[in-house]
Amino acid sequence: MAHNWPMSGELRDQWIRTVSRVRGEPGPDPGPYADDLLARWSEPQRRYHTVTHLAAVLDRLDDLASYADDIDVVRLAAWFHDAVYRPDRSENEERSAHLAERALPELGIGNAVTEEVARLVRLTFTHNPEPGDRNGEVLCDADLAVLGGPPVVYAAYAAEIRQEYGFVPEADFREGRAGVLRELLDLPRLFRTPLGHERWERTARHNLRGELELLTL
Repeated sequence: MAHNWPMSGELRDQWIRTVSRVRGEPGPDPGPYADDLLARWSEPQRRYHTVTHLAAVLDRLDDLASYADDIDVVRLAAWFHDAVYRPDRSENEERSAHLAERALPELGIGNAVTEEVARLVRLTFTHNPEPGDRNGEVLCDADLAVLGGPPVVYAAYAAEIRQEYGFVPEADFREGRAGVLRELLDLPRLFRTPLGHERWERTARHNLRGELELLTL
């Protein structure tokens, strides 16, 4: 998948500013790390988990920033949360967290921030933060916000997920995807921040139920 260069350039600048704020002092050039991450987000096996998704999550983090304990740390986690993504593997979040644990110290970012970023990345495996985990609530809400989009946006998302799993036979995909949707619907709240819950909860549940009905016809 080719880079969307205007978007990638803007995101690269955002990354450099975020790293600079978190680090607070001069250090290694963040630019090459942005380039590596953007290349990962542009890999050909991706259809939904792309640079476009990264940009959307970062935009939603701007909306939810007031609910986080440290929004810049959450922004770093967003950059890494799907940096390793192979649809045929189950350890993507763990491998993405390991990538953060290697890259951030190289950039001069301290252990406490690195550990928090890695924790947040791993949290996107379940999207089920503990009560009071403000950073986790903000990242998970931003990542799941697509579920609460208009029907045409949700339909495009669901189609892109199916494309990413194009190697899976239809019956197996339907069963697996239905299980994921049921797990989401079983959560007491999909969105934990007040704004996320108000803005996306009802529509997201409607979208999820609609997809589940189609999958189980």
